[in-house]
Parts: sequence; C-alpha cells; structure tokens
Amino acid sequence: MFFKLKSNVMFRNYESFGYITDNRNFEYKQTNNNEDFIGDKIISESGTVFMTVLNRKPQTIDELTKKINKQFTNIDLRTISNDAKEFYCMLERDGFIVSGKTMQECNEKDTRFSYKALIPGIIKKDSPLIIMHPKKTTQDFLGEYFKGKPQLTNLHLEITSKCNERCVHCYIPHDDKVSHMDPDLFYDILEQCVNMRLLNLTLSGGEPMLHKNFCNFLNKCKEYDFSVNVLSNLTLLNDEIIKEMKMNPLLSVQVSLYSMDSNIHDGITQLKGSFEKTENAILKLIENDIPLQISCPIMKQNKNCYVEVIKWAEKHKIHVGDDYGIIAEYNHTTQNLSCRLSMNEIKEVINDKVENDAKYLEQIEKAAEKKKNITANDFVCSVCRSTICITDNGNVYPCEGWQDYVVGNVKETFLNDIWDNSEKVHYLRGLRNQDFPKCTECPDKDFCNMCMVRNANENPKGDLLEINDFFCSIAKLNREIILDHKEKLHLDKTDLTI
Repeated sequence: MFFKLKSNVMFRNYESFGYITDNRNFEYKQTNNNEDFIGDKIISESGTVFMTVLNRKPQTIDELTKKINKQFTNIDLRTISNDAKEFYCMLERDGFIVSGKTMQECNEKDTRFSYKALIPGIIKKDSPLIIMHPKKTTQDFLGEYFKGKPQLTNLHLEITSKCNERCVHCYIPHDDKVSHMDPDLFYDILEQCVNMRLLNLTLSGGEPMLHKNFCNFLNKCKEYDFSVNVLSNLTLLNDEIIKEMKMNPLLSVQVSLYSMDSNIHDGITQLKGSFEKTENAILKLIENDIPLQISCPIMKQNKNCYVEVIKWAEKHKIHVGDDYGIIAEYNHTTQNLSCRLSMNEIKEVINDKVENDAKYLEQIEKAAEKKKNITANDFVCSVCRSTICITDNGNVYPCEGWQDYVVGNVKETFLNDIWDNSEKVHYLRGLRNQDFPKCTECPDKDFCNMCMVRNANENPKGDLLEINDFFCSIAKLNREIILDHKEKLHLDKTDLTI
C-alpha cells in the first residue's frame, strides 16, 4: 500500500504536536463558497513523527515504517506498521492524505482543483487514534499552547512598488511606485518564515509580475511548501508564469476586473488595452485550472455595470468580491476618494443587492448576529496577531494599505524579533474594542466593520483611534435597510395569512 500527503494540504511540525491544514483555508473562494473545506487538525507528538515521513510522492508502508522506526527504535516494525496504517487511514478519511495499491493509483486519487468539475465533499469520520483535544478548535489549542502569544500565519509581501497601471482609486500614491525588492532580501525573508512556521504568503505590488525574479520567487515558495496568493492585474501573464503557477498546487490568484465594458475598465486603470489583456488572462488561468478570485471594487465609474462582472464570473465558476468601501491613500491624501460612492449611491447598491441576491440579506443578518457576542474586551482585528506585511524596501507594517505605520524593518531586525518585540506591534495588540467607546456604544455596531487603517489613512494626522464617520454612516444605512426589508417580509407574510 502507498500513502502520500495530498497536494493541497500543508503540515507544520511544532515538535510536541503537529498541525495539518487544508490550503482552502487560505485560498480564494470559489462559487460553491468553499463548502468543501477539509479544515485542519492538531495531532500529538507521536502522530507528528508519523506525519514528518510523508511527502507529496507516494511511499510504501514499508518505506514509511523504516523511517518512523528511526524515531522509535525500541518498538518493533510490525507494531509501527500497524499503527501507521491505522493513523494514515484515519487521515485519509479526514481528507488530508491519499492511498493506493500502486503508485499510480495513489497519484490519481490526489484530485487537484479543476474548473471542469466541483471537488467532491469529504465525508469525515473521527478516530481517537493520536488525536488531541478533539473538542477544542485549532486556534483555541494554539492560543493555550503558546499561552496567548500570537503566531504569525499569514504574511503579505509587496515584492515591488512599481505598477504598469495607474488605477484612479488606488491607496498607494503613484509617486511611490518606484522600486523592486532585492532578491536576496526576498529569499532571506522566506527562510525566516520557514523558521516561524508560516503557512500563507501573499505576493503583491505594485504589479508583482513586473519583478524579473517573479517566477523564481514562486518556485522558492513551492520549495518551502507555502500556500501562495498572488495579487495581480494579469496584464503581464505569459506562458512561463502559467507553467510555474501550475506546478504549485498551493497557489491561487486574485485579480481586479472593474467592468465588462473595456472603456470603463481601462478608464479606471488608465491603461489602454488593459481590459482585453486581463480578461484573456483570466480565461487562460481557467483553462489551466489555476484557482482565482475576481475583485470588483464598486465606485462611481462602474456603479451601473459592476453586476455584469459578477454575472460573467459566475458563468465561469469564479467567486467575486465586491466592496464599495474605498480607503484613502496611506499618505493621508484623499484625492482618490473622488471615486468613492456617495451615501445615496451606496444605498442604491445595498438595495439592489437585497432585491437581487437572495442570500445577501441572510449573510448580513448572520454577520450581525455573530457580532452580538463580541465584548468590549475583545480584540479589534487580526492585525499583528496572525498577519503582517512587508514592503519592497523591507519596512514592516500592520496590514495592507497601512504603509506609513512602520513597526520595523527586516533589513535591520529579524522578522521574529519585530513580531515579538516591536513596541508598535505590542501597542496594536493591546488595543481592545473598549478603546473605541464611540463604537461600543453605537446602536449600529453589529452592522459595522470598524477598521483602524480606514481611520488612519483618512485622518490628516494618521490617528487610528479617530473613528471614520463615513463608515459609521454605512453601518447605519445597512441596519436601516436590513430592518426595513425584514419588516416588509413580515408584513407580506401577515397579508398572506389574513
């Protein structure tokens, strides 16, 4: 019998325990809303030894047993083989590994992502063998194990600030788009990430494909077994890049598409011909079964046609993220906000969504219901708790779009030292909802996603504690519209019963 780790699964060894996770926890959603998540699992120290000998190439149980025996020299091979079979079969039922009577059968069962058919769901069957703390969530376990010390799992790397587009709504000032990350710095950061047991990397810019080492960077990420998200306009996609992307089953792509009208799309990017290149590149990625998600920010320029992007994407089984909350540039200038929708325009968008998307109202209500359990002592967000960002010049900052709040530089200090010891990082981690009293006392708080970078970027002094009233108005609008529609539905049901 042959066994192998599935191509979309990652494993991290924490010595006294192991962590297994499905890459779809980090990959972009598909149109089935990722209902086929496998999830993640904590395994014990002995289970970790069993996992470390697995890789993405099929191995016989005898080969695996001999490797395990090097760690358990006082246990006979037969016992190890039987325990290993039982352990691997349990993990196969959970969807993390595959087996086969032959090497070929094992590889064929490792079904990779495809647009041609939805990946079948996994029927889970729990087994008590070597599994620890089955009643605790992974994050609860990690939090307790590390005594509340935040663990870096996601890193956003801007490998270049240069971009071939000049999008009118961009939060990065165009005058700052001038340089590439030095390859040696990139590789050094990756090695540090390996030591920190990082899981997910986002490679962005600027336009990341402008970097001459882009393919080499992707290859190194694959070598280190990182999940990789690429944020790109795809106008520079070529066969070499596609080939490298296809070789990494832990890779996905996010691209912005603003309109199916080329004049509107090109007007937003200020690059003539960009729509045709981006559309063709999206179709090329679909043809090559490379997972992607479309981002479609809603602004004045495309407010009357963004729905066509959603329809086009759904036709091709691509998930679309749309948002009308454009943020100011990180240097606190606000000229890009001339593209932002007015409150009346946002009201029209929300009403259209409620009327035309049966799930939208339900999603908003569920999100609001979850927020009712949030307390004043809860953390504001995941900033500097599981994620952080690095620019092309080595500056480390809290999250995408917040580049003027520098918490360190990896050219001067190791990333783990910044993560553990930066005063600014500790300040942000120390913030709680109660530090924003205007929010905790607000009747609209369940319909709001208060964001510190939105506060800081739009504030002339970069004050992250000064609440941005524009987004307060959106929260109020959401609550009023949702309540109005619920009342309308109630009245309609009442009329039917009379």
